[in-house]
Amino acid sequence: MGFFTKKLGIDLGTANTLVYVPGKGVVLNEPSVVAVSQQDNKILAVGLEAKEMVGKTPEDIVAYRPMKDGVIADYRVTQAMLRYYMGKALGKWNIFKPDVMISVPAGVTSTERRAVIEAAIKAGARNAFVVKEPILAAIGAGIPIHEARGQMIVDIGGGTTDVAVISLGGIVACTSVKCAGNRIDHAIADYVKKTFNLAIGDKTAEDIKVQVGSAIPLEEELTMSIRGRDFITGLPRTVEVKTNEITKAIGKELREMIKAIKDVLQETPPELSADIIDHGIIMTGGSSQLRNLPELVLRRTGVKARMADNPLYCVVNGTGIALKHLDTYKKSIISKR
Repeated sequence: MGFFTKKLGIDLGTANTLVYVPGKGVVLNEPSVVAVSQQDNKILAVGLEAKEMVGKTPEDIVAYRPMKDGVIADYRVTQAMLRYYMGKALGKWNIFKPDVMISVPAGVTSTERRAVIEAAIKAGARNAFVVKEPILAAIGAGIPIHEARGQMIVDIGGGTTDVAVISLGGIVACTSVKCAGNRIDHAIADYVKKTFNLAIGDKTAEDIKVQVGSAIPLEEELTMSIRGRDFITGLPRTVEVKTNEITKAIGKELREMIKAIKDVLQETPPELSADIIDHGIIMTGGSSQLRNLPELVLRRTGVKARMADNPLYCVVNGTGIALKHLDTYKKSIISKR
C-alpha cells in the first residue's frame, strides 16, 4: 500500500450507496439509481438527481436501479455508478487509484463476487476487496467480532435480508433472502391497487411504509392520505390508509424475514445459541427501521432484538473501521479473487 493510496469503503446497496473515506467518515449517501438516455445510451444523472427522475421520466430517459436483490443486475451501469461515486468521494484532482473495499450480501456466488471486483477495477480502483455484509454490519455496530462468543446480526436492506451468527471473526451460520425493503414497498403498492383500485409509484409506497408502517398492529393507528391514479377512471384520486391494514398487507414479507432468522437460529451450535439469548439479536440496515420490528422478532423467536445506532450506516462504518485496521481484520474479511 503506497503512502499516497487513498482508501475507500463502499456499501453498494440495492437502494442506497454509501462511501466512506478514512479520516473523513461517510462522505456520500445517495440512492443507487442511474438515469440513462435510451437514444445514445448516455448516462444523464446518478444518485439523488436520478432518483428524483424515477417514475417521472419521458420515454427516452430510463431510471435504472443497477443493483437488484443486492447483486449486480446491470454491469455497465453499475460500473458507471461506481466510477461516479468514487470520483465524487475522491475529488477531481486525485490522480492515484484508490484501494476499495465493497460490501456484498452473505449469499453471493463467486461469479457475482467477481463481477463486483471487476466493476470496481474498471471504474478506477487499484485493488478491490469484497467483504460480506453481516461482518461489516457487525463491525460497524460496534460488536467485538473477534471474541469467542456468538453474535447474531440481522441486516435488512433494500434488496436482501442477511442473517448471520458471527464468532471469532467468522460467519458460523448465515442465510440471505431476497426479501427486504423493496419487497415491502411492492406489497404495499399491490395492496393499494387491490383495495382502492389506485395505482401508486414506488416512491409513494415507500412513504407509506415510513410514515405509517408497523411490523405489529397498533392500538392507536397512524393514518396518511395518499394520491395516485384511479385504475378505472384514469384520474387522480386521494385515499386514506391506516397502519394496521398496511401491517396486514406486508405480513407475507415479514414472515419471510422472520423465517430467515429462525432458520439461522436452528443451524446455530448450542453454545452460541446461549450467547445469543444473553446478548440478543442486533438489527442493522435501513429497513430494520420499520416500526416495532424488534418487537415482532422477539414475539416470533423469543429472543430479544434491538436496533443498532444509525442502522443505515452500520455497513459503511464497518468498511471504514476495517480499512483502518486492515491487518487485524485481514483474515476475517478479505477474499481477493
